[in-house]
Amino acid sequence: MATVDITDKIGFTLLKKGIIDYETLEKSLKVKEAESKRNRRNLGQILVNEFNVEHDSVFKEVADLYAFREISLEDELLDKPRIEFIRKLIESLPESARTMLLEAKMLPLKYDERQTDKLIILAADPTDRRIPLISRNFNAKKYEVAYCRLGALEKLMEQVVPVENQFLRLLETSADAGIDVKEDEGAVDEEALEAEISKSALVNLVEGALVEAVRQGVSDIHIVPKGGNRTEFWFRVDGNLQLWHAQESTLPEAIAAVVKDRSKNVDRFEREASQDGFIQRSIDDHMIRFRVSIMPMVGTEFKHKYESIVIRVLDDRKVITDLNKLGLQGPTMDFFQRAINKPQGIVILTGPTGSGKSTTLVAALHAVIDPTVNVLTVEEPVEYIIRGARQLKIGPKMNFDNAIRGILRHDPDIVLVGEMRDKTTAEIAIKLANTGHLTFSTLHTNDAPSAVSRLYKMGIEPFLIAYAINVIVAQRLIRTLCKFCKRPILPDELDREVYMKFGFTEEELDNNVIFEAVGCEKCNGGYKGRAAIHEALYFTKTIRNIIVKSGTEVDEEQIRTQAIKDGMWTLRKSGIERIKSGVCTLEEIAAVTTDD
Repeated sequence: MATVDITDKIGFTLLKKGIIDYETLEKSLKVKEAESKRNRRNLGQILVNEFNVEHDSVFKEVADLYAFREISLEDELLDKPRIEFIRKLIESLPESARTMLLEAKMLPLKYDERQTDKLIILAADPTDRRIPLISRNFNAKKYEVAYCRLGALEKLMEQVVPVENQFLRLLETSADAGIDVKEDEGAVDEEALEAEISKSALVNLVEGALVEAVRQGVSDIHIVPKGGNRTEFWFRVDGNLQLWHAQESTLPEAIAAVVKDRSKNVDRFEREASQDGFIQRSIDDHMIRFRVSIMPMVGTEFKHKYESIVIRVLDDRKVITDLNKLGLQGPTMDFFQRAINKPQGIVILTGPTGSGKSTTLVAALHAVIDPTVNVLTVEEPVEYIIRGARQLKIGPKMNFDNAIRGILRHDPDIVLVGEMRDKTTAEIAIKLANTGHLTFSTLHTNDAPSAVSRLYKMGIEPFLIAYAINVIVAQRLIRTLCKFCKRPILPDELDREVYMKFGFTEEELDNNVIFEAVGCEKCNGGYKGRAAIHEALYFTKTIRNIIVKSGTEVDEEQIRTQAIKDGMWTLRKSGIERIKSGVCTLEEIAAVTTDD
């Protein structure tokens, strides 16, 4: 490889910190040299925009290098007066400057307490050349530019400058979406449906729901037909469904048809069978994928062909690629890292649907992906594109079973099997593990020890289970307390008996502040966001011996007892630690865990 002159301060710093490799640095420097001096970007901007290096990793170092201080919005009081102050400053800008401000990802925050004539301005990239042009329009005598992490800044921008949903605006200005509904008992009138769909209102409603779901951080959109030509749109936010919109006087088949027309691999005229498809949209300059599931359902009115539709929002900006950001607590992180750093063996994630198993697996894969290894994934369906992995495409000509068998002949080093759904899948996963491959997969079980029983009941020999598996991690998602309104429970208000029955000790209650949910305008009933709790069963020599000696059935209780002796935190223990750290409530942990 040809050497390059590493005189660029940003490049040298990022290379030294291990944020970029030498090859990326070489390529980015060539891009910089090719740009005209007048419009030349600094290396940090090139790395983020052209080479997809993580924004905050780069600009945190850039800010340090050029002595911009960092301001964390978590430390700022962003109450109504502050929000209004920021909003008014932005509204005072000329339209061209306001547009530039949004593009540059910057916001005025406050006047400095020590220098009351100095305005503090936040920027995700404090080196952006547009900042001085915009800042002079605030008419402040002085200003200071401070670095702020992109995600936090974008959330604040959504509060002070909410992005208009053009589809919903068109929906408000359009004519009534309903049509005259015939009350006969015959088949669906396709001409009437077409007439209704041709009105822009329904198209705008569906497109507006997709946009709004992405902006509100929704995980799923549920479209549910009801009696009386009413269709409800529900958003799942932080694990709970909330009614977003109810469409009246509209044939439920018309709304379903609009969704189908916008979905790939879906037949609009099929109303008796389940269908799976996907939608792809560019929303706020980012490509978002939506997974569409359509199921026929029984309704109260036989003249209608009711279908339930669930649309999963797959926003890869939410994908966690850093294991340290998964929130693995206590010994779980050590067990997990030891398991994935082994050259072979199976790493299993267990938990119900929607418990974050895929998120954890993707983060684990990113920790072990390397250009020198062949990483294959077999998933049905594929949710997120994983850079550096070859994700096999399941379709009519290659089903899941064919793909599983095919990977054995495809020279893999690391394999992700989406789910060990039957004996065949499990046997191939174990064969991969026993022939020198690192294998990742999932199972639907309540906890880690019961995954061993599930494999045994599938017909897998105990000695194969014992020596193929590295670790089994059970996972649940919990709602986290809102930072703005959570309230500490006073000692005389705390029902100590209830907490001690739950698993707390007297000492833990004396030395920790327990919080309760309150509720405010910034959260959902006292909760905002979610975190994970884990239970990691690491396969020690003792655990392997217990499994090998299993008779007619696996003794889950013996495995659990030994795992706890080996240092395993149960899901309940992990939840208690979340309560002690002020992140969650006893009620929330009790809802997702069972007594140990």
